[in-house]
Amino acid sequence: MKTRITELLGTEYPIVQGGMMWVGTADLAAAVSNAGGLGVITALNHPTAEELGKEIKRCRQMTTKPFGVNITVLPAITPPPYEEYVRTIIAGGVKIVETAGRNPQPFMSAFKKAGIKVIHKCTSVRHALKAESIGCDAVSVDGFECAGHPGEDDIPNLVLVPAVAAQLSIPLLASGGIGNGYQMAAAFALGAEGINMGTRFVATQEAPVHENVKQALVDADERQTTLIFRTLNNTARVFNNKIAGEVLGIEAQPGETDFTDIQPLVAGKRGRKEVLEEGDINGGVWAAGMVMGLIDDIPTCEVLLKRIVTEAREAVEKNMSFLLDS
Repeated sequence: MKTRITELLGTEYPIVQGGMMWVGTADLAAAVSNAGGLGVITALNHPTAEELGKEIKRCRQMTTKPFGVNITVLPAITPPPYEEYVRTIIAGGVKIVETAGRNPQPFMSAFKKAGIKVIHKCTSVRHALKAESIGCDAVSVDGFECAGHPGEDDIPNLVLVPAVAAQLSIPLLASGGIGNGYQMAAAFALGAEGINMGTRFVATQEAPVHENVKQALVDADERQTTLIFRTLNNTARVFNNKIAGEVLGIEAQPGETDFTDIQPLVAGKRGRKEVLEEGDINGGVWAAGMVMGLIDDIPTCEVLLKRIVTEAREAVEKNMSFLLDS
C-alpha cells in the first residue's frame, strides 16, 4: 500500500500511532513499526532529555524500522526542556517527528538541518495551512471525534479532512475516531493519504497500560466520552467516568472556572498511576476517543494493522464494483 505518506515515512503501511502521554513508549512504538506502521515515542513521558535518549536507544534495540518522536508544546509555568529534547532527537538519529500543540516553527530550522521529516497535528484548516507554510512535510488532521484535545471549532473529520485536502499540497493523515480499514478507505476518499490512531492502539496487547483500561475500551460504546475544560477554552475528550463528572460539576458552577479547583482531579500523575498502572478506570481522567464504539477486541499490533489493510482493500473493491455497476 503506497501513498505519499509511506514514501515520506519509509513504512509499509500509511498508518501512524500518534503520540500519547504514558502510552507512547518504546514498547508500543517498536511493535507498531515492526507491524508495518510508524510507531511514535512521546517525549513528554520523560522529564529529562537524557531519559528520552535512553528510550530512543531502547526502541532501536526492538526495531530496525522507522519510528518517530512526538513533541507536544504546551503552555506551562515551568516548560519542559524542549530544546534539549530536540537536540536529543537529532543526536539519536530519529528522522521523523510529530509535533502538536503550539506552532513548531522555533524548532523547524534544527529539524530541517538534520533531515528530519515533520508531521504537525492540526485541528483546523488554518492551522494546517500554517504548518505547510513553515515547512512541515505533512499534517495530521485531528477531527472532533478524537481523544485528547480536539480544538475549539468542533469540526468532525467528514468535513475537516476534505476541507484541508482541498487547500493543502503536502500529504495529510486523517486522525480522530479511526479504528478500522473501512474508515481508512473513507479517509482516502476524502483526501487523506494515511491515518493516525491513538485510542485504537491503547487496546492492543503491546500497549503499556493495565488490562482493565483495555477492557473498558472494548466494553464501552461511542457515547462514553465527555468533554472537559470547555470553560477554559482547552477542551479535552476523556473517558466518561466519576472524576470527569466531578470536573464537569465544577465547570458548571456560576462564574469563571478556576483551574486550581479542578487541578487535583486532573493531575497527570494521578491518571498515570491509578488508571493506567493500577487499573482503576475511575481513578483519574484519561483520554479516550469516540472510536471506543468500534473496538471489540485487544489484538497484537501486527494483527490489527494487517486487518485494517485487508478491510480497506475490501472496502475499495466493494465500492468500486458498486459504482461501476451503477
